[in-house]
Amino acid sequence: MGRSRTALGTALGTAALTACALAFAPGAAAVDPTTATVTADCGSAGAGEATLVATQDGTAATITLSSSAVKAPIDVAAGSVSTTLTLSKNGTDTATFTGESNPAMSAGDDVNSGPLDGTVAAGDVMEAKSVKLVIFGVITVTCNATAPQAPGPFTF
Repeated sequence: MGRSRTALGTALGTAALTACALAFAPGAAAVDPTTATVTADCGSAGAGEATLVATQDGTAATITLSSSAVKAPIDVAAGSVSTTLTLSKNGTDTATFTGESNPAMSAGDDVNSGPLDGTVAAGDVMEAKSVKLVIFGVITVTCNATAPQAPGPFTF
């Protein structure tokens, strides 16, 4: 009976340690939805829908932006566009995602920028409000959302 108690005690101890490890393990981070669209007005550069694709890894998040409604005004080399995406954050604040990692685009190509990097906390709710593209440090295009993000804001 002594061996049975020792085995039972070991099994219970192992189960308790496993339960504690699971309770304190970091949760898997996931953003929902991962893809959303927003309608925006970019002044003389155009207007229409843009697609946003979001990913999350802990507190680090990225958003890639693309739009067939807005075209590159000139040939643009890879990495030559400074992009700032501004989002509403939890209804009362704002957050920015930034980057200079656009692909090369020929004049007339669809605008594509990202990934744009930002920081999030668990439970953050964010919705795109505006994007500012600075091409070669000289040409600035600012787009403002004209409708809510669909299917809804990103929840990190």
